[in-house]
Amino acid sequence: MKQFKHNTLRKALAAVCLAACASAAATPAAGTQSLQVLHWWKSASERKAVDLIAQRLGEQDVGWHDGMVPSGSGVGAGIVLRSRMLAKDAPEVAQLNGIVIRDWARLDLLQELDAVATAGNWNKLLLPTVASTIEYNGHVYAAPLGVHRINTLFYNRKLLQRVGLPVPATWPEFERVAARLQQAGIVPLAQSSEPWQVATLFETIVLSEGVDLYRGLFQRRDAAAYADPRLARALARLRGIKRWMGSPIRERKWDDSVRELVENRAAMMVMGDWAKGELVTQGMAVERDFGCAAVPGTERYHLFNVDTLSMLGTHPELRAAQEKLAALALTPSLQVEYNAIKGSIPVLRNGANMKMDACARASWKLFNSGAEAQVPSLVHRMSTDETVRDAIVAEVHRYFLDDSVTAADTQRRLAAIARTSTKTR
Repeated sequence: MKQFKHNTLRKALAAVCLAACASAAATPAAGTQSLQVLHWWKSASERKAVDLIAQRLGEQDVGWHDGMVPSGSGVGAGIVLRSRMLAKDAPEVAQLNGIVIRDWARLDLLQELDAVATAGNWNKLLLPTVASTIEYNGHVYAAPLGVHRINTLFYNRKLLQRVGLPVPATWPEFERVAARLQQAGIVPLAQSSEPWQVATLFETIVLSEGVDLYRGLFQRRDAAAYADPRLARALARLRGIKRWMGSPIRERKWDDSVRELVENRAAMMVMGDWAKGELVTQGMAVERDFGCAAVPGTERYHLFNVDTLSMLGTHPELRAAQEKLAALALTPSLQVEYNAIKGSIPVLRNGANMKMDACARASWKLFNSGAEAQVPSLVHRMSTDETVRDAIVAEVHRYFLDDSVTAADTQRRLAAIARTSTKTR
């Protein structure tokens, strides 16, 4: 765990330098209001989505100064933002997802967007779950962009056809498919050892053991859930699945793993559907070259996170520009184009009327089937606070890397985290 924290801090410090350089390099046109935006969208598809927002914002005479922090999951971006706040050098806009929005709003550091929300009729436009994500204490504190499904199994159609087996819908089927792929010299599952990516895989495995277990562990943090035999089984599956990941399992960015599917070197990948955006950007087509399925055993559930932008209250003279960006986020045309690039689904109630590919349509239908199907992601900050999230990710990562660590020990350590933390929901 100490090593994990050391690596995170080292990467975050490097990210501070990169963000500062990006800020210094961006010089606005004379007389044009400009917003510096801190975010962690780095891959080719993410950059394309960012460029779209920046272009549309520019059409309203507001500049977008990019403050990308290359952390991949927001850990580094959070550290950079806190550091810059302490240095009184805060950006005007920051990507703050999930419960983090509430935490920053509590500190009175975010601009209320109530006027924008009222003028735009957000209470009627937004999906209810999305609306609740961006609100705290009766006020709106973020502009939502899209909803991602985390429990997605991407598969290379050509490689599965080569071994003559269907897409696995259960874990026993996954094992059979993986064994056949490995015999054919194909890596069954593209996977990084990066902490948040390991934990993302793990939370989908937990969900496959039962939604009641998932909610007990990561939403309610019930003591009994941490002693549940199903948690031990999920940990065992996480360790057992390592044999299908190729060797060695390296720490790499998620878009590098996507490239393995594109280059026909790996057959499957478990990742949020931002990977779909990257697969398309790298030249693959939905249905023709790859498909999206649920992680085995999770087909009834939508493990989700919501991408959002919050406006910091440190530069009141730029409030009008911030409100333009917030209003822009919910325009139908931006929702269509942004989510098509990013791989997510629109945050609007009428999103079903927007053009979507087969993966997005399935995601949209499930997410809108009701609250019972919606499961907030732990790893992607939708179900609990940063401190608890980081501690759980570190423990899961430790277990994944060190085969001498037992499942029972990990269960006890996870239970200790739950006992010593304040419940958030």
